[in-house]
This record gives sequence, structure tokens and C-alpha cells, in this order.
Amino acid sequence: MPGVSIEHGQRPLESGVRTDFRDAMSYGSYLRLDLVLGAQQPLSTHHDELLFIVQHQTSELWLKLMLHELRSARDLLDADQLSWSLKRLARVKRILETMTEQWAVLATMTPSEYGEFRTILGPSSGFQSHQYRAVEFLLGNKNADMLAVFESDPPAWETLHTLLEEPSLYDAFLRLLARRGYPVPKPILDRDVRRAWVEDPELIPVFEGVYDDPAAAWDVYEACEDLVDLEDAFQFWRFRHLKTVQRMIGTQPGTGGSSGVPFLRRALDLTFFPELYSVRARIGG
Repeated sequence: MPGVSIEHGQRPLESGVRTDFRDAMSYGSYLRLDLVLGAQQPLSTHHDELLFIVQHQTSELWLKLMLHELRSARDLLDADQLSWSLKRLARVKRILETMTEQWAVLATMTPSEYGEFRTILGPSSGFQSHQYRAVEFLLGNKNADMLAVFESDPPAWETLHTLLEEPSLYDAFLRLLARRGYPVPKPILDRDVRRAWVEDPELIPVFEGVYDDPAAAWDVYEACEDLVDLEDAFQFWRFRHLKTVQRMIGTQPGTGGSSGVPFLRRALDLTFFPELYSVRARIGG
């Protein structure tokens, strides 16, 4: 370019690029990178411990965003804003896809490499992630016994206790259907929301009506499929977690006291929206 000298391999700063941030917000200060990048404090000198820490801290950040989106999605259902709620769920699905892909990075760590520093973890374990439990509570997989794990962490305990007492995303969706005129049985609407959701056969005919005539209420039909997409994405994440753990520790118990792989495998049998799967046996028959 005439009048511009570019040395090989360099790109000169444009004249408008700001370089003085002594009295202005910078990228690093806005993102609090001093805290974020200073939060990785390996307890050993082993090379791969940093990978282990970054993997789990990154997952916790995604879980934080997932909770933000799921709470909003539930509130929007309560406000009869179904389309906006589905927008939030679409983002949650993408978060889950990203978290699932992340396991491939951790899977580059061999059992021998993990064994070099595993003992320093003591009884700490991903089992103790209160944000993961909060996501499960929001999706309907509630377990009051889990609160005992967080008695030494009052803010985490309070978060879970609050979500235990509040309706789940599925509860909010079923209440929206009832307001729309769908025959959701009253005992379901009045159920104790502190209990984990279990399949109710009386709800299946409600969804059968939705699937028999999608055009009658396309947004409801779309919401049903989006919830199935969400559960599929969550199960893929669970499965990839299981396979990564199996690859790294085999049949050893988890550091937090669980049975390890068998415990994770049992989680694959849990379902958030069982009627949306069961209704498929009645479609097109």
C-alpha cells in the first residue's frame, strides 16, 4: 500500500487504536482476568494438573451461564412468553454441546498422568459441584438428601434449598399448557414440587394430542421437541463424562466416595421429561 511500510510478519497498529488504559476500562479489567487467570493454583508440579483445573473451572463457568438461562426460561414460561423461553433453551443446548466436546481435551490425559497428582485431590470431587446439582434441580431431578453435601457451604446450600422449594422448568411448562387449555390433570399441577419428577401416565394423552395435530399449536409442539433436544444434549454430556472417567480411572472409586463409573452409569437412567419419550409409542401407530 502506498505510504505504508510493513515489515515482514508484522502488522502495524492503526492510528486509532488506544494504548493508554491508566484511566480507562481495558479488556482485562472488564473481564477481571486478574482473578480468572489467577484462579489456577496447582498443588503439584505435574504438568497435567493445570489441564485438570482448567477443564473443571471452565465447566463451572458454563454451568453458571446454564443456570442463568434456565432460570430465565422458567420465568418466561410463567409469564406465558413461550417463544422467548425456547430461545433461552436453544442457548442451553449449545452450552451442553460445548461442554460435551470439552471432555475430548481431558481425555488426552492418560491414567498414568492423572495418577501422578490424583491423590492430592483428597475427597474433593465433581460430585460436589453445587451448580451441577442446581441444574438438575431446575430440570426436575430433585433430591433433598443432596443438601447434606453442602452444609459446610451456606451459599451453595441456600441456592439448592431455594431451587428445591421452587417449581422446575417442566412444572412451569405444564402450568403453561394448563393455562392454554390443555387437560393437564389437577394433581400434577398441585404436586409437591420438592419431589423428583416421576413419569405420570395420565399426562401422556395430553402430549398425544399435541403430536396428533402439530399445526393446532405449533409453538407447543416445538417446545416439546426442544425439551427432548435438551434432554438428549444433557444425556450426551453425561455419557461423555462417564466414558472419560472410565478411560482415566477404570473401575476405581471416585475421589468423593462414590463408586465412580457405576454411579455415573446409573445417572443415564434418569430422565427429566419422561412423558415426551413415552408418547412416541403412541404416534403413528
